[in-house]
Amino acid sequence: MPRMFPTVLRIPPSLLFIAAGVAAAAVVLAVPFNPYVTGIVMQAATYTVAVVGLTVVLGYAGQITLAQAAFFGIGAYCLALGILDYGLNFWVALAFAVAAAGVAGAALGLTSVRLGGHYLAMITITFQQIFTLVLTNWIEVTRGPDGVSGIPRPHVFGFTFSNNAHYLAFCLVVLSLVLLFVWRLRRTRLGRQMAAVRDNELAASVTGINAHYVKVVAFTISSALAGLGGALFASGFAYISPDQFSLAESIVFLTMALLGGVKSAIGTALGASLLILLPEALRFLKEIYLAIYGAAVVLIMIFMPDGIWGYLSLLQRKEAAATRSRRPGALHISPAARKDVVLEVTDLSKHFGGLKALDRVDLAVRSNTIHALIGPNGSGKTTFVNVLSGLYKPTSGTVMFESDDVTALAPHALASRGIARTFQNIRLFSSMSCLENVMTGAQRPGADLDADHGDIGARALTALDFVGLLDRADDIVTGLPYGHQRKIEIARALAANPQLLLLDEPAAGLNSTEKQQLVELLRRMKALGLTILIIEHDMSLIEQVADNITVLNFGQRISDGRPAHVLRDPAVVSAYLGEPRQHVAA
Repeated sequence: MPRMFPTVLRIPPSLLFIAAGVAAAAVVLAVPFNPYVTGIVMQAATYTVAVVGLTVVLGYAGQITLAQAAFFGIGAYCLALGILDYGLNFWVALAFAVAAAGVAGAALGLTSVRLGGHYLAMITITFQQIFTLVLTNWIEVTRGPDGVSGIPRPHVFGFTFSNNAHYLAFCLVVLSLVLLFVWRLRRTRLGRQMAAVRDNELAASVTGINAHYVKVVAFTISSALAGLGGALFASGFAYISPDQFSLAESIVFLTMALLGGVKSAIGTALGASLLILLPEALRFLKEIYLAIYGAAVVLIMIFMPDGIWGYLSLLQRKEAAATRSRRPGALHISPAARKDVVLEVTDLSKHFGGLKALDRVDLAVRSNTIHALIGPNGSGKTTFVNVLSGLYKPTSGTVMFESDDVTALAPHALASRGIARTFQNIRLFSSMSCLENVMTGAQRPGADLDADHGDIGARALTALDFVGLLDRADDIVTGLPYGHQRKIEIARALAANPQLLLLDEPAAGLNSTEKQQLVELLRRMKALGLTILIIEHDMSLIEQVADNITVLNFGQRISDGRPAHVLRDPAVVSAYLGEPRQHVAA
């Protein structure tokens, strides 16, 4: 449940959201508010439904959009025209409005989310402007600048929500259900995938997440919620016109989300309510109320960059975690297919223009071994691992994994096959706890784990226990020491139940004690039956763990074999070691 609820409160969060909506509806029905107040609160409720959609696309998935008012308008016009021009029942028109907004969002996402950043913002602004022009100029369909009036309210079993208080109560119940849906979404597999894409798209892709699909889904859900808010708005106020769905309104929606805290559904709802209700509350100050209102918004954005709810949540972050009902068991790695060679690379080349980062490299990694890849800086080691994990497409050559050709597969597809990796520069999901980071690895497709939260959580706890960090499960990962962050990244890879683990300089930045702990961890991972390909510059570590070594220099393989042979090879000594290693076991 949200951190802001007291730990002594044992009511399920789902019931809290529903109870809050029912209670708010009961107050509206019981207290005779004047029509003006009822209208303002109705606007706040319908706007909040739309703004909460930004929690999904921006807060969860990290994709900026300045077209939320367009989807709000699609929902409003589809409901109004569906009822008035096509004679649809209100509920059928409402479903059509939500679906139309969702489809429009999916179409925009499919064509634009690969760009990201300010390019994505520009595309959504263009979409918003085009939508406004269509509403204004397609008079025979949208009725142009005059807008659409006479939009009816819904009715159920003969009861019509013609009374403003009744309709507002209905909107508040819908809003509570929307808030519950978005709150629960963050705690699902899809929600963790969205957060992973937002925090580090590259790391997300190699844990088996199809980033493009996740971003499109986020756009679709966000747009559908905006459409729902727009439809409720249209029916509530009985009149809509193009100027209500302009770029200015999209900017207002975005400001509402950022003000309250875009990463939380509750925060987004708080921001939307404040921006609508606060100006009304300050009207007694007459001429200066807008200046005070504007100054308050600016100060909140400056001193609370994560929004009001984000700031309040930060104050509660040290709250003790709830006791877990299950303790971790022994970590299990599913055995690889019964093949002597797990990974076979043939004539692999990767060229960047005239630079041959890899030049016809051959390599075979045998099952249940630790295979080291060494060489001077710039020899092509990380490029090799990037090709194996799908981040780079090879210029030529083939990559066979468990006898299947995986040369052209994308990173998430390779992860689904059972190839996991870590990075030289640690790539964790910075907004998540240690447990959530590892759960993201545990839920990768093809991991042979049940999909429910409990089994994924148990697998993640087991992986944390395996690397010795179970007691830090609920800590935000950025608060951990560097060496512990290395272990969390390894735990995330282990939780994915891989058949091949690619480690890119896992000892970088570790002290001597931490390196020896890494040696023991590597040996225990091998004892599980795992196959490991490791890039590392620390030769004492390599001597302790490697079963086989391949050496690259200027993108070419210059030696390959057992450590005793490779580390005394004159070509390796000349290119990399400087002198033969004297204590290598024969």
